[in-house]
Amino acid sequence: MKKYKVKIDPEALADIQNITNWYSQAQDKLGERFQDTAISKIKRLSKDPQIFAIRYLEIRCMQVTKFPYLIHFYINEETNTVEVLAVISTNRNPDIREEKTGKHI
Repeated sequence: MKKYKVKIDPEALADIQNITNWYSQAQDKLGERFQDTAISKIKRLSKDPQIFAIRYLEIRCMQVTKFPYLIHFYINEETNTVEVLAVISTNRNPDIREEKTGKHI
């Protein structure tokens, strides 16, 4: 099985931090739980990221378990890298995904 290097775009890190802050204000420890879950899911992308379907352009999405967020990522086969582009709420306008991920392709 091929292993991939996982890179997290600074904007995706900012997404995770902003979401973590929001959940932390909403309920004690909830932000920490979101962050732990999101990072754990991202780490799993190093093994077999192709199991997630292409949703648009060349972008694939993975659900953050128990939270209404999708991790948007791109597989660069030439560099053997998975690039995490954004973490976006499933409740947001779908146009936001192109704003956040379109510039990377």
